[in-house]
Amino acid sequence: MAGIDVTSGDPRRLPRRRELRAFMPGRPRLFPSRERRLARAADVADLRRLAARRAPRVVFDYVDGAAEGEVSLARSVEAFGRVEFRPRVLRDVAEAPTSVEILGRRAGMPVVLAPTGFTRMMHREGERAVARAAARASVPYTLSTMGTTTAADVAAAAPGGWNWFQLYVVRDRGRTRESLRLARAAGMDVLVVTVDVPVAGARLRDVRHGMTMPPSLRWGGVLRAVGRPAWWFDFLTSEPLRFATVEGAPDDLAGITNLLFDPTVTMRDLSWIRSEWEGPLLVKGVQRVDDAQELAALGVDGVVVSNHGGRQLDRSPTPLELLPEVAAAVGDRTEVFLDGGVRSGADVAAAVALGARACFVGRAYLYGLMAGGEPGVDRALQLIHAELVRTLQLLGVGGVAGLNQDAVRLR
Repeated sequence: MAGIDVTSGDPRRLPRRRELRAFMPGRPRLFPSRERRLARAADVADLRRLAARRAPRVVFDYVDGAAEGEVSLARSVEAFGRVEFRPRVLRDVAEAPTSVEILGRRAGMPVVLAPTGFTRMMHREGERAVARAAARASVPYTLSTMGTTTAADVAAAAPGGWNWFQLYVVRDRGRTRESLRLARAAGMDVLVVTVDVPVAGARLRDVRHGMTMPPSLRWGGVLRAVGRPAWWFDFLTSEPLRFATVEGAPDDLAGITNLLFDPTVTMRDLSWIRSEWEGPLLVKGVQRVDDAQELAALGVDGVVVSNHGGRQLDRSPTPLELLPEVAAAVGDRTEVFLDGGVRSGADVAAAVALGARACFVGRAYLYGLMAGGEPGVDRALQLIHAELVRTLQLLGVGGVAGLNQDAVRLR
């Protein structure tokens, strides 16, 4: 036979049917189940592709997009592509523990699920699903001021979870005080104050879709959702989307911006917030070393190096590049966190090695939520954890506690 060597002295035989069966694909499934689709996702990028297929374009772009030319977003992700690990060999890595102490409490891995607005737009289960998945993974979940589920409902959905609250300081200090009271009543003991939104950034994907900011579902492009029947069914059969924390917020862009974002907030206002909040206080949105030093001097419990996922000021500092400087300047006085561009467990390992106590993760779990609801968030966290364990073992550090700047550099 042409192309086949039949001169070998090894005996040949025809394969048996049962032997061939092992190489044959199973019966094709016309509509693979959600569980099978999620199980096939090998990384967060796969979840992102699933999310793009399930969610309407306007919803997907709200999560995926950033401000103006999206330069900050691209740089934040690209910075992790320049990470070079420096592995040690011949080390015992049979165990690679990922737990870490955050603000005096153990977490399953150095990950915090970041606050995100209008989460029920991505999937009807919204913040409840995310909080339950976070509890199973033993990582904190942060409810946003712009959330679509109340603090009490989040606490009821995940009573065993470590639930945090994120605050925008609004013009009406009475509203701010009431938001803090409700968060405390729901058992939320860590406050994350976001300080990089004196005004709303220009998110041009949303502008081109005709979406308001914050988003509403009254845009002409809503008809495109007909091509995404699962999302459309969820939307029609769910409670109307609303801000659960900011009751009575106006619907128009100018009204909501003027209500929520107070451009007069300064460092002095943190003293008032501290007087209203008894637990640990983190400040999110730090983009300069000198600001981090001033905040550490004020006694905050943590600073989050963040450019708001590239969704505010475009061409802002890249968090991973700034992280080592901030950690060197204030890491002995306050805990330092990183937010921005984290899409894998290897990214988490790199950030911790460069000085972060933990990483805030936002888009990665939202892709999972859009792709498959609560199981999708579970899958995102499983992937990140598995990647983190594998990276620790291949680095030869034997666990998160062994990570330091000797293990990594930025090319």
